[in-house]
Amino acid sequence: MQAKVCRLLSTEEIRIDTVDVEQPKAGEVLIALGHGGICGSDLHYYKDGGFGAIRVREPIILGHEAAGTVMAVGEGCSTLSKGDVVSINPSQPCGQCKFCKEGKYSHCLNMEFMGSALRFPHCQGLFRQQLVVPEKQCHRFSKNKDTRFAACSEPLAVCLHAISRAGDLKGKKVLVTGAGPIGLLCALVASAAEPAELVVTDLEDHALDVATKIGATEVINIGSNPERLAHYANDKGTFDVAFECSAAPSAIRSAIETVRPLGTIVQVGVSGDRPIPINTLVGKEINFIGTHRFYKEFAEAVELIDNGVLDLSPVITHVFPLSSAKDAFDLAGDRSQTLKVLISFADEQAGDQQPAG
Repeated sequence: MQAKVCRLLSTEEIRIDTVDVEQPKAGEVLIALGHGGICGSDLHYYKDGGFGAIRVREPIILGHEAAGTVMAVGEGCSTLSKGDVVSINPSQPCGQCKFCKEGKYSHCLNMEFMGSALRFPHCQGLFRQQLVVPEKQCHRFSKNKDTRFAACSEPLAVCLHAISRAGDLKGKKVLVTGAGPIGLLCALVASAAEPAELVVTDLEDHALDVATKIGATEVINIGSNPERLAHYANDKGTFDVAFECSAAPSAIRSAIETVRPLGTIVQVGVSGDRPIPINTLVGKEINFIGTHRFYKEFAEAVELIDNGVLDLSPVITHVFPLSSAKDAFDLAGDRSQTLKVLISFADEQAGDQQPAG
């Protein structure tokens, strides 16, 4: 059997190739992919050839956000059956290193993360029509069978882990800087935690409109109305917690300026080195916390989506067929028009569209 795949050859050069797909072995399942989401790291690979020290050094099948339907199961599989809709966890910790033995699997020293250029040879990704994976990497949906939403399990898991790093948000004043897909999903999860106030900032009005729909109490376009955020810096700051989702130097600075003394900033956005106002950070005794991927949160994300607890439809703006993957990547890089862009592997007739809620 053969399957089409989305392969990045070099900067802004994508080719739809065909690869052989074997039948699943013991403990494995064959998945027919339904949808996959284009992530910021995919865009960095496509546009820039990588980010920071991570560079694309060989052709790579992109994608680490995907869901599909089980087509066949190998010997010994006990949790999945043919026809099940599943989301694929792209994390493959070794289980043997010192961090895995401590239960800190997201920090595995030998992590294989599908669709990542961190290791060489690269770990190939999920943007393909069919794929054989270990059964243990698949999480089943029993109610919500829509693979558009199931494909959002991975970014939602990232945000659930980020929220967990901040502690209880109930009754807190919360800031989210950067209303891309991750920022909006952080805002969605934060809103469900019943904060007293939830302010979201961005440079794009269409993204801020979505933030309002998912629970933001105030949205601020910091390009056209920066003064609206400035007053939150009065009297040493207002916010108890900030989720910085852009990695822009100006956004990091504004988070430090507007978080109150002894408050918390969770740095979600990633980039290279950034200037930080250390004196203000120290003087206000701010907890500046990193957040990295997820572990148990992947199963939690699947459960929330499956049970309809969180409505992800406002975040998904476009769906492209696999044959138009390059168009999908080109549009996904235009933040003035898009949020989460998906690739459809099941329907090659599906064009650029606004999905139903």
